[in-house]
Formats: sequence, structure tokens, C-alpha cells
Amino acid sequence: MRVEAPKRFDRIIAILIQLQSKRIIKAQELADRFEVSLRTIYRDIRTLEASGVPISSEAGVGYSIMDGYRLPPVMFTREEAGSFVAAEKLMQKFTDKGLGTYFESAMFKLKSVMKDEDKDWVNAIESQILIEPEEALFNKEVPNALEILFESIAEKKQVHLTYLAQDTETPTHRFIEPVGLFHESSLWYILAYCHLRKDYRQFRTDRIKRIQRTEVLFFKQHNSLDSYLKSNIEKATVKVRILVDKSILKYIRSGLKYYGFISEKDKGTHVEMSFLPRNIEDGFARWYMMFGDYAAIIEPEDLKDRVKALSKKIADTL
Repeated sequence: MRVEAPKRFDRIIAILIQLQSKRIIKAQELADRFEVSLRTIYRDIRTLEASGVPISSEAGVGYSIMDGYRLPPVMFTREEAGSFVAAEKLMQKFTDKGLGTYFESAMFKLKSVMKDEDKDWVNAIESQILIEPEEALFNKEVPNALEILFESIAEKKQVHLTYLAQDTETPTHRFIEPVGLFHESSLWYILAYCHLRKDYRQFRTDRIKRIQRTEVLFFKQHNSLDSYLKSNIEKATVKVRILVDKSILKYIRSGLKYYGFISEKDKGTHVEMSFLPRNIEDGFARWYMMFGDYAAIIEPEDLKDRVKALSKKIADTL
């Protein structure tokens, strides 16, 4: 009992913080997070209610805390605050200017409530963390793209894009309903319903020339981002097989999941890899060219032709 009591106390406080961080939370979510049974969560919720915390519940929906109820200011350990330093560096380098600025402002507020010795501890590591992405994620024309897209998803309002698609010289105007954003191969992508194409499309944020808020509400009810991405993978029907020299494997393994990797077979000094990529012509072909001198395409023939065409185009510019 001496061991269990502190653990339970910490968990109950954590549950209270979790309830304040979301509008509604399910008991199963809490059980999964704290690795306890549903019965334990029910008991902890009753303890919070008995202590005066105004919690409401609805069968099949979840728990919520009465609007307006607030905990006293939360104090962070120096280790928790230190983790925000890394997050701030990532936000500044891997998001647009708008979100990076907001996170920087949040960090100033965080530091303002820390003890002096903890401030010194955080400042000591802050200047010694450097993150340099491989390429710029956004152009100067859309410094607040992610901010607007986040608002669009939360408020279910369409946005207007002036978008320059690949291999075109003239931008098109698109009204879209963003479903979600994902980061893949050092780039941010939007998955959205496009009213111009009357279907779901992916848009690269670095190809946006202009983005504008609108007051037009979504026309459609959208599923989760994950469900659409999984659906795209399932729709991929063209199988790709390549033979890769083992000496290069360690350099490409981190990117396999982005290109529909499904299996591999040992072939002595080489590995035969199979893929179901979403975008063979551009995404997969260009990725393959990064290590093509250490690999051979087994199938399909269309991929071989595309790589040859890209290689010729490069050669013509030399």
C-alpha cells in the first residue's frame, strides 16, 4: 500500500490535468495512457468527484469537466521544461513563421513561471541545441500557411489557394476543405477536398503561392486523416520491385515507409524490396534516383522509363 498510494495520487492528478486539456475524454483513453483497467479509472474519477471536481459523464461519449473550472498554475519540472526547448527548435525550423512565433511566445510565458535555478538550467541547454532541416519548408509568400490551415480544420471553413502544381507554369485557384496535414520526406502536405477537382487531393505547402481565409463552411463531412491515407495506400495497385545493394540499406531505411514499402527478401549481397507507392511517377522515381547507382528496377517497366526520362532531362541541362 505504501508503494501504490503515491502512484495513485500521481495518476489522479494526471487525470485531472488530462480532463482540462480536452473537451471530452473517454475512459478507455485514460486506461490506455496510464496502463490500468477501466475499473481503476472509474474509481479514480469517483475520487475526483468526491473531492469537489465538477465532472460530468455520458454513456458512450466520455467525461468532461465543467466549463470554467481551473486548476492552480501548473508547475513543470526542469526536465519537462527542457523538452519544450527541443520542441521550440523544431517548431521554428519545421513549421512556418506564424506557428514558430506563437510557440516562441508560449515559451516566454513558460519561462516566466519557472524558478530562477530552473530558468538558468533551461537557458544553459537552449543555446547548445541546433536543428538544421535539409531544406526550407515554406516560401516567403505564405509565412502563415499552417496557422490558417489549423484554423480551417478547427472551424470547418474553406480556404482559398493559389497553387502551382508540379510541371506547370500557371497557378490554379482552388477552394479546399482541409482534412489534415502530414509531414513526409521533409515536406508538409495538406490532404483536402478540392472543389475544383471534385475529389480529395494532396497539396504540398511549398507550392502554395497564396492562401486566404474564407467564411464559407465545409460542404462535406470528412473522415479522419489517417483513414484517407490508409485508403490511398490500399488503392495503390502497381507493385514495384527493386534490387538494392546491402551497402546502401542503412541510408534509405528511414524513408521506406513513405514510399509504400511492404516486404523484402535476402538475395545474398542484395535485398529485393517490394513497394506499393502512392505516386510512382514523381515521388518514387525521384526517391529511387537518390541511390539508383546501387539498385536495379525489376518491375514495372513504366518506372524504368520514367527514371530514364528524368536522367535524360538532367543530362540535357549539364
